[in-house]
Amino acid sequence: MAETPSSKTVSTKLQRIAELAKQMPNVALTNLSQHIDIGWLHEACRRTRKDAAVGVDGQTWREYEAKLEENLHLLLDRAKSGAYRAPPVRRVHIPKGSGKETRPIGIPTLEDKILQRAVAMVLEAVYEQDFLSCSFGFRPGRSAHDALDALWKSTMTMHGGWLIEVDIRRFFDTLDHAHLRRILRQRVRDGVLLRLIGKWLNAGVLEQGSVSYPELGTPQGGVISPFLANVYLHEVLDKWIAERVAPRLRGPVQLIRYADDFVLLFKSEHDARRVFAALPKRFAEHGLTLHPDKTRLIEFKQPNVWDLEKPKVSFDFLGFTHYWGRAQKPYWILKRETATDRFSRGLLRVKQWCQKHRHFSLPEQHRALSAKLRGHYAYYGLTSNFRRLKCFRDEVRRLWRKWLDRRSYHAAMTWERFQQLEIRYPLPRATVVHSVLPRAANP
Repeated sequence: MAETPSSKTVSTKLQRIAELAKQMPNVALTNLSQHIDIGWLHEACRRTRKDAAVGVDGQTWREYEAKLEENLHLLLDRAKSGAYRAPPVRRVHIPKGSGKETRPIGIPTLEDKILQRAVAMVLEAVYEQDFLSCSFGFRPGRSAHDALDALWKSTMTMHGGWLIEVDIRRFFDTLDHAHLRRILRQRVRDGVLLRLIGKWLNAGVLEQGSVSYPELGTPQGGVISPFLANVYLHEVLDKWIAERVAPRLRGPVQLIRYADDFVLLFKSEHDARRVFAALPKRFAEHGLTLHPDKTRLIEFKQPNVWDLEKPKVSFDFLGFTHYWGRAQKPYWILKRETATDRFSRGLLRVKQWCQKHRHFSLPEQHRALSAKLRGHYAYYGLTSNFRRLKCFRDEVRRLWRKWLDRRSYHAAMTWERFQQLEIRYPLPRATVVHSVLPRAANP
């Protein structure tokens, strides 16, 4: 969405907040809420998705926009005076992994999203001066591919080592409110902002017609939730590793974190085992638990040049399986391919779409499936993943033909007929979008 005059004003304010936070790194800032005005809410509104699912009040963007100026003035008055009441979030469940498990997602109301966005904008300007370079999730100018690139470079530079793969059990559901408030007060002492965050933490959850009030956690799906998660883990993990753990280790350590997903890479086995033993205690102090079956310490050293057997050790991170593989020259490099569960999940969604929309016109189906494939390539299109990209496209072709064949009992969609159809409606070919090695960009 195009910028407005208020966007430039807000950008100037954000820069001033950032400069102040940078000049006073260990000071709790006050009067931050004074920057939130009507122009600020307009910018927050501009940054809020208009086509997202509705909250408990059922209000859509079209309805809210009809009296936008009046609604934003009322919202600002209630937020500043303390009269604002955070409505319950509507909880829905989406498939997780292979689809057998689900992940609870909390959907705030549209007005709540706008106000959360406004508060997040202020706090992000402050905390972006504090967050460390090892953190990548839900931060401006940083992405999952940046995290993957940092992990690749660190692993290749260190020639591998000992790696801790961590899974925090139900992080967003068990985040401790008291610890979070204490952490926030170390940097922010603005009563308006802290009061609003407290209301969002205590807002109820509407599920199956009844409202509950969990004492722990922050709903996934809320605008403010990813930011609060970053603040929490910045204190619990990032600073702890950088300031207290790393100086006491024999060798280097590299932390790569994307929201609540992270890995730790050590050069020394002794260092890795010490930290592996200390991690559960550190997280328990802050009300968090590590999954005992999904948290593990593995030896992930780069094989010698003369090693012929492919190493069997691998780990998953951000939807990719990482493993050592042969490069074109006789040496080993870190390779990544689509994780099995993500591959299966993607095909399941394509299958469900093809089944549901098999009676759509061919141009409509072609446009939708092409968009899905381009989206898949945009995320999973890494240099060493071309084979899996091609395999995914082949499976999409198979599924498309299968459900076209079931549109009619009289006109079977044989492979010969489908190949003729592909001449007019070709699916996008597998493409490497994110290349590590220039010569491998177009295999």
